Amino acid sequence: MHVLRPVATVVVAVSVLGMTACGIRIPTDPEGTLERITGGELRVGVSPSDGLVDVTGAAPGDGGTAATSAVSGPLAGLVEEFADGRDATVVWTIGSEEDLVDDLETGQLDLAIGGMTDQTPWTDRVAVTRAFDRLPGAEGRSAAMLLPMGENAFQSALESFLDGQAARDGQAPR
Repeated sequence: MHVLRPVATVVVAVSVLGMTACGIRIPTDPEGTLERITGGELRVGVSPSDGLVDVTGAAPGDGGTAATSAVSGPLAGLVEEFADGRDATVVWTIGSEEDLVDDLETGQLDLAIGGMTDQTPWTDRVAVTRAFDRLPGAEGRSAAMLLPMGENAFQSALESFLDGQAARDGQAPR
């Protein structure tokens, strides 16, 4: 037993050094989302939801973008702040949840917001952030965001940002 502990320690140390030497970072984004949005565009799908995100000037499914509509509300504000921290410009797309999930899967969107919760039925098709249940306007609902499967560095950065906002505003992640 005493011999196995030093051997295991050496194996772990060599593995970590090997991954570092190969440029492997954990978490990682297979599609490079976090790297692409930094200094670029954050493509965000919006499904309007009372008190969480509002859209004026466009209806869901009409292909409305930032040029034809205004997106506002607590979730939109959080997305804008996250984007600002990454020197990214938000490009909004308005649609139904199903359309947004399709767009996340095909790489047309980086993020989707609206009335989604941690109980969303889309978990087999997209990744879901942790939920926040004391967000202004949420009225006790848990609010979560959707993003492409496997973009773990992006999800980690987004959730770290949301955790920081929750701590600052006295909210609690679930």
